[in-house]
Formats: sequence, C-alpha cells, structure tokens
Amino acid sequence: MEWMIWAGAAVSLLGVLGLIWCIVAAARARRAGLEKQAMAARLQRLVAMNMGALALSGIGLAMVVVGILLS
Repeated sequence: MEWMIWAGAAVSLLGVLGLIWCIVAAARARRAGLEKQAMAARLQRLVAMNMGALALSGIGLAMVVVGILLS
C-alpha cells in the first residue's frame, strides 16, 4: 500500500496549494479596493474554493493514514 501513501501525499499537497492560492487571491482582492458588494461576491467564491481545497487536503491525509494502516 505504499502507492496509497504517495498518492495521498500528492492529493494533500494539491489541497495545500489550493489553500495557498486562496490566500493569495484574497490578498489581491483586498488590495484591489473593490466596493463592498463586489468584494463580498469575490470572497464568497473564494470561500467555496477554500472549502474544496481543505476537503481535498483532508482526503489526501486520510489516504495516507489508510495506506499506513494497511502496510
């Protein structure tokens, strides 16, 4: 089950990269000086992306744990 550990690590890394992208996108939106409604709309989309990236990272970590337990 070593392949599951490495695959889980890769999936988890993709999730972490997604989280970093969300942080950078939120910082750019803040610096853009948007109006309140435009900022809220942009951040609302980022929240959905953030939750997806967090879920992806969690799934990857679960894959690593299962791979370790099955080894």
